[in-house]
Amino acid sequence: MTQSLALIFYEKLLPGTQLVNRMQDLGYRVTTATNYDTLLASAASEKPMLVLADLGARRTRVVDAISQLRKNPDTSHLPVIAFVEEKEAALQSAARAAGATLVASDTAILNHLEQFLEQALRLD
Repeated sequence: MTQSLALIFYEKLLPGTQLVNRMQDLGYRVTTATNYDTLLASAASEKPMLVLADLGARRTRVVDAISQLRKNPDTSHLPVIAFVEEKEAALQSAARAAGATLVASDTAILNHLEQFLEQALRLD
């Protein structure tokens, strides 16, 4: 059986590497993106099941990338789980407005990953 692919964008090693490890523990193949262009290109070419994105990245416009994922017919269907420090309420709101499926704090994403995946992947 083929493992589902998760695309993870992060700049900060923690929680990024922890998230990669947790997804692998849950049976996902994982590919990572390191900047805006690779995030968009990988989402279109790799055909992941979902995208997890760190909104707190300083060198990448993650909210803009979420918006572009939603506008592209090849990626508009992808669930996007965005995460950031809890104190970053403005970034959380901007991600929701850009089309993120779920937005969570970086602490919650690690503690409740399975529930977030289930919710994001739920077919409505």
